[in-house]
Amino acid sequence: MIDYSDDQILVAHILARDRRALALFYRRYSPKLIAFIRSKVYNSADGEEILQDTLFGFLEAIRDFHGASSVKTFLFSICHHKIIDYYRRKKIRQMVFSQTPNLEALVSPLFNPEEEFDTVILKEKISTVLANILPHYRKLLVSKYIDNLSVAEVAKKFTLSFKSAESQLFRARKAFVELFLSM
Repeated sequence: MIDYSDDQILVAHILARDRRALALFYRRYSPKLIAFIRSKVYNSADGEEILQDTLFGFLEAIRDFHGASSVKTFLFSICHHKIIDYYRRKKIRQMVFSQTPNLEALVSPLFNPEEEFDTVILKEKISTVLANILPHYRKLLVSKYIDNLSVAEVAKKFTLSFKSAESQLFRARKAFVELFLSM
């Protein structure tokens, strides 16, 4: 019988595609990860998604693990980054679909000064997404969020009813988010 109590042995067996080692790894670390995630993320469905992302991230990064830290430290570092990514995506979604007057106002409050490079990347990503969605959706979103038109003004500009403008803006935002998150 193999002694999996040493994490280095456990990792070696996971790399060798030992399913028992992987199951033991999951049983050993998932309760600890869940407790950590729940202390940071209050939505249990989102917490479960972060747990799965963390475990997949660990499996993708395991070949780079050389024992410079403990497996637990390595795993929790991945988890910590997944939680940060979760909140960053959540904040981006909130900012993109709030009543922001222009693109600069959309991007500038997202990051602190240490993350200016991320801000530049985010601006480029938003521009790329806008360039790649349907032209009609792009015009609606630009009118609403960059030109700062109200829904009524958007409806008038595109000769739509108010309800139709709301509906089309909803679909445009949804298309924007889907493309944004897929990039």
